[in-house]
Amino acid sequence: MPLSRRLTTGLGMATVTALAAITGAPPAVVAAPAPAHVTAAREAASWLAGEFTDGSLPGPFAPEDWGLTIDGLVALSATGVDAPTRQAATAQVARHVRSYNSYDDWGIEGFTDGGATAKLLYAAAAADADPTDFGGYDLRAETLSLIATADAGHQRGRITSRTTADSGPDASNTFDQSFAVLGLARSGDLPQDTVDFLIRQQCAAGGFRLYPDAADGPSPSCDDQPGATLDVDSTAMAVQALLAAAEDGATGAGDAARKGADWLVTQQHTDGSFGGSGPTTGANSNSTGLAAQALAAAGRDDEAARAAKALAALQLTAGNGGAASADAGAIAYNTDGFTTAAAAGITDTDRDQWRRATAQALLGLAQVPLGRIGLDPPPTSNPTPTGTASPTAPATPTASPTLTTSPPPTGTAGPTPSVTSPPATPAPTTAAPTTAAPPITTPAASGLGGLPTTGAAIGSYLLIALLLIGGGVTLLVLGRRRAG
Repeated sequence: MPLSRRLTTGLGMATVTALAAITGAPPAVVAAPAPAHVTAAREAASWLAGEFTDGSLPGPFAPEDWGLTIDGLVALSATGVDAPTRQAATAQVARHVRSYNSYDDWGIEGFTDGGATAKLLYAAAAADADPTDFGGYDLRAETLSLIATADAGHQRGRITSRTTADSGPDASNTFDQSFAVLGLARSGDLPQDTVDFLIRQQCAAGGFRLYPDAADGPSPSCDDQPGATLDVDSTAMAVQALLAAAEDGATGAGDAARKGADWLVTQQHTDGSFGGSGPTTGANSNSTGLAAQALAAAGRDDEAARAAKALAALQLTAGNGGAASADAGAIAYNTDGFTTAAAAGITDTDRDQWRRATAQALLGLAQVPLGRIGLDPPPTSNPTPTGTASPTAPATPTASPTLTTSPPPTGTAGPTPSVTSPPATPAPTTAAPTTAAPPITTPAASGLGGLPTTGAAIGSYLLIALLLIGGGVTLLVLGRRRAG
């Protein structure tokens, strides 16, 4: 080996040895700042956590809205924010299973809502609770008992409701079916019939319809229903459920999920936002949040990033919130809602809409798939350096439309669960928001950003610099001698 190479090698070894001696450990890894959308998601979750009271979120007509509380629980779990609130919410939902999936509280017995039961099953699994003993209920067994069997013909595999009265066609929809697939996949074996029924709600174009029924009764498939309305929200839910099913080994699920994601891309507005169908056609954060989450789950990162930017444009910050700056972190349903709040604050009447919008929208910022919430570590604002243990936190989207159950009107044969998105709010009429996304700041004082350091004293750096300079001079002298 030439002398110069030996000296260079020796110099490198001396430098490494000196550095190890100085620091007493390998050099620390400098963590890159968290993506802006992750920080935005955690800020939204922190705001939402502040809206909980004794483990529940209120509704417009009741002190507890269990469907919204479940959405909030899932949203907090997706971000890993506020473990005490998540634990309290999990306990409260477990105590009120029948308040959510039945009409027992209104004195109407003998009814079990299939969609609500499936959503409870998913929430229990995603919150790292035992779905076979959640508040004393075996939600997996209950959900399986509500799945239509082979004698139901083309309705086999469908999640249905149980009732002692003749209430007409079942009200379950594609959201309910997606929760059934997600919950069953997360809690044990996933019946192929349940997946097949969900796939039959997909039209040839790739999108999914919201309702499996036509005007004259259940239709065998989306393509068998003339003029079926394809829905962004339903498609986003189905894509995520089918990705979880594909991971579980279900036949046909992966291809259907990819086709659904392709269709979602065609529905994205130029500013990255999405709208739903019917009364939610206008660009809104609920649809955008679900679509962004589904696109990220399907590996469509560019489109998911554009959707996240559109969501950030609807998030209140200390800088853009105006009269609503005290509610920094909250996400508006649409541009009109954002503008109104910035001018006059969030009123008590509007606060319900902000809770519902934020719970779902932040899923598109966190971008943890529904099938992975509670399984993968939630995204953190400061990534853990390589070689160190990641912090753990209890974990578990969601739902838009949010499934709500209301007592049946007087004179009706049975209860009719309604699907609204968002509940108790007027239909949006605004076009896609065109405002630029406000800057998302991560001040060092907040613990969400700043310049990380290795922790070594400055004297260490000076000694290393002297070693390197000395080595360079030595090599220069040797090189001159060799040239002469």
